[in-house]
Amino acid sequence: MPRPKSDDKRSAILAAATRIIVTKGLSAPTMGIAKEAGIANGSLFTYFETKADLFNQLYLELKAEMASTAMKDFPDQVELREQFFHVWRNWMNWAVSFPEKRRALAQLVVSDEITPATREAGHKIMAKIAELMERSRADGPLRNSPRSFVAALMNSVAEATMDYMVQDSKNAKKHSRVGFDALWRILA
Repeated sequence: MPRPKSDDKRSAILAAATRIIVTKGLSAPTMGIAKEAGIANGSLFTYFETKADLFNQLYLELKAEMASTAMKDFPDQVELREQFFHVWRNWMNWAVSFPEKRRALAQLVVSDEITPATREAGHKIMAKIAELMERSRADGPLRNSPRSFVAALMNSVAEATMDYMVQDSKNAKKHSRVGFDALWRILA
């Protein structure tokens, strides 16, 4: 009879994979991830069938954490701009608080290992944020642009903002606000 899987071990593997992706890239061997997690290499495959499965699960975990943090305490009763700023501020704070997760997710986003099904699941995880973006651009200059183009612009502004928040942490709140104001002018 196989031993039951441990949530703690699974979490340790995902955390180790995050660190290894950041330091060694997506081509790092699973042996390094297992060692970083403090488990035997074979044990990794008890939790994830393949390295690609591990990466797909990590992608979804990071997306879910980011989206959950961004939407935390969402203010339903305020104007759209303030709702969007609330989500933006939470997103920026998550990225600055967890730089390894941000960097690992950036690599996973462009990886061929992430399947179309996983990407679709990631889009569903981000659906509330996407809906907020859609409402924000409904009457703006990008209202007729493809959603993916608008999302790419938003991510570019977000990445630049996060970089400045990290580089100049004393002025992180200011950079967050300036980045948001720039994005809002693009969208609305």
